[in-house]
Amino acid sequence: MKALVALILLVQLPIHKAVPAAPPAPLGCDDPESEAAAEAAVNYINGHSHHGYKFALNRIEDIRVVPQGPNNDIIFLELDLLETRCHILSPTPLDNCTVRSFAEHAVEGDCDVKLQRVDGILSVLASKCHSHADSSEDILKVCPDCPLLASLNNTEVLETVSAALNDYNSKTTGSYLRLLEIGRAQIQHHPGHAVATEFAVGATNCTAKEAKANVEACQLLPKDQSNFGFCTAVLTKLPSQDLQVDCQLYGHQVPAPDIPLLSRPGVTYAHPGQDTSAGLVPSAVGFTNHNLGLAHNNPVASESSSSEIFRSMLSAKSVAKRAVAVAAQHDKVPRPVGFVPPLPPCPGKIRHFDI
Repeated sequence: MKALVALILLVQLPIHKAVPAAPPAPLGCDDPESEAAAEAAVNYINGHSHHGYKFALNRIEDIRVVPQGPNNDIIFLELDLLETRCHILSPTPLDNCTVRSFAEHAVEGDCDVKLQRVDGILSVLASKCHSHADSSEDILKVCPDCPLLASLNNTEVLETVSAALNDYNSKTTGSYLRLLEIGRAQIQHHPGHAVATEFAVGATNCTAKEAKANVEACQLLPKDQSNFGFCTAVLTKLPSQDLQVDCQLYGHQVPAPDIPLLSRPGVTYAHPGQDTSAGLVPSAVGFTNHNLGLAHNNPVASESSSSEIFRSMLSAKSVAKRAVAVAAQHDKVPRPVGFVPPLPPCPGKIRHFDI
């Protein structure tokens, strides 16, 4: 009898079904986790770029997290970057690199990055970037007299770089320098006529005096002794002729174990006095800036999901943006007086300026 009563009581007990855990709230673009992922992405991009300048984060446009398992996520980032004044070969930490101002004819980079986060550790799996200078019209609206970026193979630009390098090598008592690449150039037409250039250089195994006897024998120092530098030069033509040159060598740099030595940026080196267009990356000829045309897959990082996700996520961006716009047009719900809508989780804040 007691057993029957116990069975009846058990049958009458309420049955509680397990409630599945709610999915985590989506990350906002300005959340600390998003900023940590963006920092890792920017460091990776700068560490694998071989030309031009370092880029700094301006805004996180979007972030998407795809769970892969316990403590294992794939993260997709859309980033807006801005060019800094630090050449890619400069040892200056990115935090100490000044972002170029709008009036300097700023260059913006757009990047899509795929990362993996395992037990809180981030690794970049792939990245795809491109960059472009702000439009001349936008610059002239704000600053009518500001010089605009000139083509890197402009005749006056090549003349200025050649004259500057010849001038430096004729006066230095140190190593003979050779051109690596022209970084950027601007031409001022009013009130005077002046050409301002920036270019990367490398020390050779010759002194400047030895180079006068046989410049063909002067080669860049080997990888374990490499010494790169950066020069700025301004050639004033009107109202009077003047040449100002400043070159700084960085000294030999030992790269971090996870960043390849960018000892030879992949350009054809020019002999000063000859055609300095040889110091241009083929893709930069005819352009005003080095394109951050970085498409890189990390062969070291492991990946638990197909790279097809990366491609499909990128192709879906325009569709998603159109859907957001349509939804905004149909949001006609009346709001009480004083209602302040919450800030959207993305895009994030602008750190410098919008171009």
